[in-house]
Parts: sequence; structure tokens; C-alpha cells
Amino acid sequence: MNRQRRRHLQWGAASLATAASAPSHAITWPWRHTPAIELRPQRPVVWQEFLGVNAQLQWFSPAVARQQVGRLKALGLTWVRLALHWMLLEPQPGQFKLEGTDQMMALVKEARLKSIVYMVGSPTPASSAPAGAPYADKYPPRDPQVYAQRLSSVAQRYPNVDVWQVWNEPNIPAFWQPKIDPAGYARLLLPAVQALRAVVPTKPVAMAGMAYYSQMAGRDGLMLEDLGKLGAYQLKLIVAYHPYTDVPEGSEPGSRDFLVRATQLNARLRAVGAQQIWATEWGWSSYAGPKEEQPIIGEQGQAEYTLKRLALMAALDYDRIFLFTLSDLDERAGVRDRCYGLLRENGDPKSVYHALLRFLSTCGPRLEPDAPPKVQGGAPAGLVSIGWKRPDGQRLCMLWADEAQAITLSGARQGTLHQPLTGTQRHGVSQPEGLRVQVDTRLQILLWA
Repeated sequence: MNRQRRRHLQWGAASLATAASAPSHAITWPWRHTPAIELRPQRPVVWQEFLGVNAQLQWFSPAVARQQVGRLKALGLTWVRLALHWMLLEPQPGQFKLEGTDQMMALVKEARLKSIVYMVGSPTPASSAPAGAPYADKYPPRDPQVYAQRLSSVAQRYPNVDVWQVWNEPNIPAFWQPKIDPAGYARLLLPAVQALRAVVPTKPVAMAGMAYYSQMAGRDGLMLEDLGKLGAYQLKLIVAYHPYTDVPEGSEPGSRDFLVRATQLNARLRAVGAQQIWATEWGWSSYAGPKEEQPIIGEQGQAEYTLKRLALMAALDYDRIFLFTLSDLDERAGVRDRCYGLLRENGDPKSVYHALLRFLSTCGPRLEPDAPPKVQGGAPAGLVSIGWKRPDGQRLCMLWADEAQAITLSGARQGTLHQPLTGTQRHGVSQPEGLRVQVDTRLQILLWA
């Protein structure tokens, strides 16, 4: 875990985003100052296959780690993303410390969880860092073949891993020094992929999860675009990035740039042959300060933001997403990074855990795309409405707006608003012109007919 984990980057690569562009979904442009957006999802979603969680199980005692896994399974989820830190696994050349990793992998196997695992961080003897440089683990290895050999060795040791991922966030200085270098990452990627496919040929391989939309610190463009020019998509890898933003809809309040950027980037990735697009990290910290880049939103804000972003990502063109992270961490992490968890350090659920449990329970295990109900007389400012249908025929609409107010949904006769943040319910009022409901600034789920 890095104490200075992320820094905001400017959006680059004009070929992948323009200020005037918008998602390819049905959008009602503003009758007030903020657009209202109606989303019909692109494909069905099965939550236990779509939503995973990052976890740092080896940081905890076996009892606490087991409790964390139990909490995860209680959500009905089965996917975890795990990190292996090479510099800790091999502190000296040929000398390995694998006891904690062995315990973690055994627990994951026992719980029948599915996993994606990445290995990052060069040991000092293998690092390309100059002699005496601090944080040698932030530099790529001097010889990519050594990394490839070590990665293939752990792949053989842990055959229950479902997907292997090569490094993490090489587009930012926290994980790639002294400067961001797409060709350098490509030189690390190719032998690693070849080595993995030689020893675990049936296991999919993922590129590193790129920070944000793969903007590169210190240079223009997107790393995912540059890797395409270098031929990376011919390797048939899972493509991954980490769309962190300050608010669920975008980089600042009132912004909808997440929808624009994610939609356009994913469309470009599909066009160059990406068969799987994963967001292997996203989320918000509930930290109390002092401020470290992310605005301070507290535990309730973390819960609110998480549900809104989950609703948006489920409707877009992602194959799998991984929330960061399962549990809060100890003092080895920085002030902000300690508090991204669904759970506290002791395993107790936070507000976000309870909210997510209620959200998933209301949705049911599987949803089919559907159109959201229409708003009579024009949608209020900032309204987001996302339509779904359960296999039992029950129609859903996930919705929120810039301000709390009553709206009328034409074509709807009856319905109940579920508030997963509080566990409360409110019945709509049936009127001749439609169903009258109270939209909120927080996500609600309307079950309607």
C-alpha cells in the first residue's frame, strides 16, 4: 500500500474524449442547468459475477481475515482482487517469505472465492533504481525476464487463482519510476504473459490496472492508447483501469465526465479488440482528515457515493468491477488509504457495507436491461434514472437528482421507493397522470408497475 497513492491527472488524448461528447445512451439535455440522464443498461448484470472487491487478507490475523471473507460472502459476492508485493515475497535473491501468502490463498480456496492476483514492486537487488535510491520497489525490474520467472512461479504455486494481472498502475509515479514509459511497461508485459501462458495456459491474463483512465503523469495521451500502438491488444488480454473521481458522476460536483470518459474509452477499447474491460479499482475513503487529495466525505458520504457509482457502472460497458476495498487498514497505510474499507479493521461493517447489502437484496441476484419510466412535464435538474427488470418481472428504477423534490412518472401505476442507505421505504401516490414519488439527492430504488 502506498502512502501517496494517487494524484489527479489531467485528461488527455483528445481522440478519446472531447468536452462536447456524451455517452451513447438516451440523454435528455437540460431544461435546467444540469442534464437529466436516462440510462437503459447495455447488458444483464449478475452481481456475484460483475462486482468484486479488493482485499488485503494477508495484513490480518487468520481469524480476522476469515471474518472478512464471511462478510464478503454474506453480500453474495464471489470475486476478490489480491496483491502480491514482490519485494516482500523475495527480500533477498532466492530467499522467499510466502507463509502469509500461503495462508491467504488457502483461505480463498477454502471459501471457494474467485480471484484476480497481481504482483508489483521490485526487490532492491532486482530493481532498476539507481544505487542508493529510496523506494527501489517503485522502479520496474532491471530484467523483465526475472519478473516473468517469479510471476510464473507463484502462478504454479497457487493454481486456484483464476486470473493473473501484470503489475499495477504503471502510468503513475507511485508504481513506475523514474518516468512513465509505455514501451518500458510493454517490455515487462510481453515476457510475463508468455511465461504465464506456458505454465497456466488456461488462465486469463490482465494488463495492469491503469490509474484513472490511463492518463500518464508528465506526458500527454493515454497509456492504454500507447500500448495499443505497441501491439499489446494482439496479446488478447483483459484490459483494466481505475476510474477514481471525487464524486460518483465525475471529477467534481455537477460534472458528468465519468459517463463521457468511461463510455468513450470503453468504445475505443472494444474497437481495437478488447474482449474484456474491467475496472479493477474504484471507491472512496471515509477518512476524517487531514485532507489528502480526496474531499472528506465521511462514512455516510462513502456509502452514498459507492451506491451511485455502482449503479452507473452496472449500466455501462464493463465486464467486471472491483470495489476498493474490503477492510480498513492499519497504520502501514496512509491516513486516507486506511479508510477505503467496507469493514472496519476489526471486521465490523461500516455504513457502506450495510447500504450495499440492502442495495443487492432489493435488486436480487440478476437484473435485465429495461427503460426507466418517463418523467411527466420534464425531468428535474440532475436527475439520473436507470431502468432494470428482475427475472420475476418486477421493474426497477435507480434514481437521484440534484435536489429533493416530487416528480410524476407517466405510465407507472404503483410503486415503492427503497432507500438502501437507511433501510426505509416510501410508497408512491397513484394519480391519473402517473405515479407521484419523492426523488432524493441520494440513490433510491423504485420498484414499480
